[in-house]
Amino acid sequence: MIKRPGLGSGLFDLHLIMLKVGLTGGIGAGKSTIAHIFTVLGIPVYHADQEAKRLMQTNPSLIEKIKIAFSEKAYAGGILDRKYLSSLVFNDKQKLELLNSIVHPFTIQDGLEWMKKQTSPYAIKEAALIFESGSQGEFDVIIGVFAPPAMRIHRTIQRDQVEREKVLSRMEKQLDENIKMKLCDHILINNEQILLMPQVIALHQKLIGLSTEAGKKD
Repeated sequence: MIKRPGLGSGLFDLHLIMLKVGLTGGIGAGKSTIAHIFTVLGIPVYHADQEAKRLMQTNPSLIEKIKIAFSEKAYAGGILDRKYLSSLVFNDKQKLELLNSIVHPFTIQDGLEWMKKQTSPYAIKEAALIFESGSQGEFDVIIGVFAPPAMRIHRTIQRDQVEREKVLSRMEKQLDENIKMKLCDHILINNEQILLMPQVIALHQKLIGLSTEAGKKD
């Protein structure tokens, strides 16, 4: 159901309203896999984590704010020192929140500008912290990706080659998964038991239908 503001901002020649869609879920849920499927279906996807890393390396205003908050050491040799920054924020909740409060506004604005340039029936922003960052209001529809905790932990350990304790620590910093899913408009189950592709294709068709219907009402 379309229930968020901003629906009338994208009228196109075929009377389609481009829906702004958020794709979220906890670490290891499989957001990237699902985002790739949508890309194959011809839907543009903005990957917030990747773009945040790009902005931290290229945006002068963001770089300056990070240096002020975490010292010049954060950019040793003019290049972002991710290990140094990670060592500061990994076990310090206040510093992590500070870093997020600096980076999120830049990523949110960059994502909004990206959305304005898209011309498909809908476009997706894939981000783990949609609700945590308070950016849910920018979307018409939010999709949640759900996977059981044990599966998420195993996937992340295999993907990132990290210890279980580190994965658990990262999970604790995110909004409780059950709460997050209740806040979403649609949920995709990625538990390796229910086929994923039919779920994504069905939702893809539904979103195109919503876009068409919204265009008729505009």
